[in-house]
Order: sequence, then C-alpha cells, then structure tokens
Amino acid sequence: MSDGVLIGFSDHLENLLLNRTNRHGLVAGATGTGKTVTLQILAQGLSDAGVPVFAADVKGDLCGVSAPGTPNPKFEERAKLMGLTLEPRAAPVVFWDLFGQQGHPIRATVSEMGPLLISRMLDLNDVQEGVLTVVFRAADEEGLLLLDLKDLQAALTYASENAKELGAKYGNVSPATVATIQRKLLVLEDQGGGGFFGEPALQLSDIMRTDASGRGYVNILAADKLIASPRLYATFLLWLMSELFEELPEVGDPEKPRLAFFFDEAHLLFRDAPKPLLERVEQVVRLIRSKGVGVYFVTQNPADIPETVLGQLGNRIQHALRAYTPTEQKGLKAASNSFRANPAFDTAEAIQGLGVGEALVSVLDEKGAPTVVQKTLIRPPVSRLGPITPAERTAIMGQSPVRGLYDTVKDRESAFEMLKARADGAAAAAAREAAEDAQPASRPAAQPRARASSRQSMGEAFAKSLLRQAGSTIARELMRGIMGSLKKR
Repeated sequence: MSDGVLIGFSDHLENLLLNRTNRHGLVAGATGTGKTVTLQILAQGLSDAGVPVFAADVKGDLCGVSAPGTPNPKFEERAKLMGLTLEPRAAPVVFWDLFGQQGHPIRATVSEMGPLLISRMLDLNDVQEGVLTVVFRAADEEGLLLLDLKDLQAALTYASENAKELGAKYGNVSPATVATIQRKLLVLEDQGGGGFFGEPALQLSDIMRTDASGRGYVNILAADKLIASPRLYATFLLWLMSELFEELPEVGDPEKPRLAFFFDEAHLLFRDAPKPLLERVEQVVRLIRSKGVGVYFVTQNPADIPETVLGQLGNRIQHALRAYTPTEQKGLKAASNSFRANPAFDTAEAIQGLGVGEALVSVLDEKGAPTVVQKTLIRPPVSRLGPITPAERTAIMGQSPVRGLYDTVKDRESAFEMLKARADGAAAAAAREAAEDAQPASRPAAQPRARASSRQSMGEAFAKSLLRQAGSTIARELMRGIMGSLKKR
C-alpha cells in the first residue's frame, strides 16, 4: 500500500500523506476550474489506500468514480508527462439519497438531530428555537421518543394547548410561535425533507466499510436535488459530522484515517449561521481528527470559510480564482496569504493564471508542517469523467453491501403512538364517566366519585386537546398533519 495519495506533478510528485490526511484540508477554486476532478482523484486514491470516503455529489457527475474511465488522449498525454500508466478502473461505491430516489434512503431521528440543528434547518429565530427546545425538554421528561415528524408535530400540539403551564415552568411559550414552527415543518415536508426523519437511522459503520480487497467504499450522497434546499443539505452534513465526532472513539493520529469526509459547497454551512452553530463547527473540526476522520471543505473561495476553521485545514489545493470585484480581490489575497510562499513566483498572480486541471498545492509533510506551495498539474482520473447512466446506478445499488437495510421505513412506538394511546384511553374514560352520570341512582349518595387530580401529564393534556378539537374542520386538518397522513416523500 502506498503511504500517500498522488495529487499531481510539479517539479516532483505531489502526494497527500495518509498519516496527515486527518489534519483536514481545503479544495477551492472558481466554477469550471477542475474541483470536481480533484475531488474524484482524491476519493479514488483514498479508496485504493483502504480509506472509506463520504462525499456529496452536488452536480451529479462525481458518481463517475463508480465506473472505469474511457480512453482520453489529453489524459494519456498528461499521464505520460508524470510517468504514469493509466489503468481504467472503478472505485467501490455506495449511493445514498435523502429522498430515496438515486440511492439508499438515509435517515436520522428527530431526537438525534436535536433542537439546535432542526432550528437551523427550519431557519427559526432565537425565540422559536427556544420554544422548540422546551418541547424537546418536555418530551424527554415524559419519556416520549421523538423519532419522526409526526412525533414532533404531536409534541408541538401539546405545547400549543398547554402554553401557560409550560411557560410557568420553562419560560414564555406562545401558541403563535408554535404555529409558526408547525407551518415551517409542513414546508419541510412539502420539500421532501420529512422522509429524512425516522428509522432505521443511519449506522455510522455502514459508511466506514471496506470491500473484500481492502479498498474503502466511496459513499456518494446524491445532492443535485438536495442542494435546492440548502439549509437541509448543510444541516444534514453537519449532523453527520457531529455524529462521527460524538460516536467514534479516540484513536489519536493513525497511519491512515478511518474516514475522509468531503463537504462540497461548504459556504452553505457558514452562510448566516448563528454563533452557537459556528462554535459547534469549530469544535467538531478541531477535535474530530483525533477520532481518525479527515474533513475536507470544497468551495469556490477560501474566504467562504471562517478564519477559526480555515486555520485548521492543513492540506490545501487551490484552483484558479478570478478577481474582478473588490470582494473577489479580497478573497484572492486571503487565498494567497494562506500558503507558505514559494520564492519562484508570486502566489496571487499564480492563482489567477492557473488553467483548468492546474492548482497550487501545499500539503503537510512528515513533521506536520505545510510544504512550500507548488504549481501542480492535477493527475488524470482512472474512473469515468462525467455521470453514469440510471441503469448503471441501479446495477451498482443491486450489489450494495447495505442493500435492503434502509429501504423499508420502520415505525415503532414513539411519541405519537404513545400520545394517541393516552388519547384513546381518555376517550374511553370520558365515555364511562358519561354513562355513570346518566345513571345517578346506581351510585350511593354517601360515596361520591373521586375527582381526578388537577395536574395533567403531557399525554393527558394532549388527549384532552384531541377530544376538544375532533369536531371542527380546522381540527381535522391539524389531525391529518399529526397523524402523518400527509403524503410522505
């Protein structure tokens, strides 16, 4: 096994050292300068070295890594300059899709996602996020599992009907605020995001597999449609990164990473992000390397990445940037200043003059120090340049190591079912009480019926809420949302 992944050729071969891959990295450059090809050769090189990879396919052409390349005179000429012999081959691939259309469904539970990330996904303000946090706390104290959106809708219904009681315990809970959150959940469902919540939830071990020959699987998330919902896209990837950070044990600095995680269109993660979320990202990036995970941000301009995060990205591949506006010039300056200068050329001028398939490269050496920046020809890929056909995708999914594990939704008892059972029980009790009241002579006058406690649990209050509302048209529409009978995508 090689101790590095070949990136390209400057005046020598430029390699990404495997034992420095978990020190994170950056792939940047303007649209059309070759970032996707660079991502493809990094993914396949890491796979060949036995490192599983997770990457989003935003434009729909990264999936070409799953098919062997075809003869290309330009690639063959470049390979000859580097002393390489191209041997077309595919990487082992597992396709994933939040919508379950172009890959295996990928899900998380509402509880796993938590109020902070769901608030980011729904674009909630601070007040709305606070109310959502109260709902999570109340559900937790009641022992109610929040697995899918109908569970969350049921809990929100309780919060709206019992805003005064919850407010006395946790702070102001406005029914109007709850209604706003519920409307945003409906929008998320209409966008197809509702199918992301539920079970079976993704097991991290299933994106950290190797095949029979020891090559790491390249996990490709179909994101050409997902990117149309940028908050859902960015929040999902942040959740996955956070899960890796929380669940994986410490391994220090291994000989090679346990997983390489590529975050394409990384600017979406940081755009308009609140301070607590930015602090979370910084913490994860700083500490996840000790879990054996290398995180690589892919974006147009390094200026898209906050300084606190950018400073932790030791391996850098910079494709061409254009600098026509003051903002672009500022980004160019930031990009050039982030490299260890090469006295042979001006870094800023070099970035502007790079052609397609060329990049400035600086990686960490054996001592963990960044190398002097070099003008580099990116090596040609051995897998297909461009997308695969739907038939090829179907065939690959048919041989997937996770085939059948996630395809069927599991709907076990959780908050909605528990609250519904309590509602049914309350209805039956009310019917019995009405029957007893209709026969007053059968009850001795000296033994009046005991009154129920004035305290209501979440389930009791929810049950009474359902009973009060069941007769109205508005209530029936609400119940459709709670019962999950809206079309799932």
